[in-house]
Amino acid sequence: MAIHKKDEFTSTDQLISMVAKAMSHPARIAILRIVSENPNCTTGDIVNLLPLAQATVSHHLKEMAAANLIIASNEGKKSIYQINWQSWNMYTALFGGLADNIQEK
Repeated sequence: MAIHKKDEFTSTDQLISMVAKAMSHPARIAILRIVSENPNCTTGDIVNLLPLAQATVSHHLKEMAAANLIIASNEGKKSIYQINWQSWNMYTALFGGLADNIQEK
């Protein structure tokens, strides 16, 4: 079985990296803002607020859901999105801890 270099890092460092990657596109930051300001919004709601195609928004939502940043639930044919506040609070604490540990000496 192959050993991945990523496995040599702490689980916290791996988690922070995964979340940072999931948030690494400006569209995803905008989507987070939209979903936080409009709980229970749909893909169509987000598409109406961004200069992106529906397929592009869906791709970004999929990546964000994979990182547990958002929760998708189905309501008929529509997917409804909300911030995953439990994960969000954990991630912000991890990033805050990282920021606290990396300071100019």
